[in-house]
Amino acid sequence: QVQLVESGGGLVQAGGSLRLSCAASGSIFGINTMRWYRQAPGKQRELVASITSDGSTNYADSVKGRFTISRDNSRNTVYLQMNSLKPEDTAVYYCNADIRNGFVSVNNYWGQGTQVTVSS
Repeated sequence: QVQLVESGGGLVQAGGSLRLSCAASGSIFGINTMRWYRQAPGKQRELVASITSDGSTNYADSVKGRFTISRDNSRNTVYLQMNSLKPEDTAVYYCNADIRNGFVSVNNYWGQGTQVTVSS
């Protein structure tokens, strides 16, 4: 079994920063793309940022220039550094990853989510 465990969420004032972490554990041969999604109340879950195994990144337009995704392959961990936070960044943030469980098998996994609240 594979688990993704997020940490680092919390309450911060507008303009502040938070750093989210997501550690994968379990039966892991390797990890392909890792992603951060978020879901605000009453809204659909949206992709915030992604990073491939070789470090290529993509960001939603709403967070470009403010958020940075990175990963530590030795620790099976992905990070999301969030700066210049805005109230509209308030959401539950979810980690997502494509994980190789064997030589051929690749499965997609989700973390349980961590709440980020930005006060105005």
